[in-house]
Amino acid sequence: MSESTINPADFKMHPTDTGSSDYQVALLSQRILHLTEHLGTHKKDVSSRRGLLKLVAQRRKLLDYTRGESEERYQKLIKGLNLRR
Repeated sequence: MSESTINPADFKMHPTDTGSSDYQVALLSQRILHLTEHLGTHKKDVSSRRGLLKLVAQRRKLLDYTRGESEERYQKLIKGLNLRR
């Protein structure tokens, strides 16, 4: 991968966490990074581009949910994942 790899395990609430919004956002960010790199070399892969857009929308919804629940967790999440917003 590129120099900015994401480790979703860093965002787990507890060792067996698989469903918290923080962890889901980290997993989605990892997949988005991978697809973005793929599309850099395969510019005409339209189906992957569509999948990427769906993942970005899903991550946005989860981030909005997290922000509504806890502003502190939201800020920690976007800072930890280096997201622009």
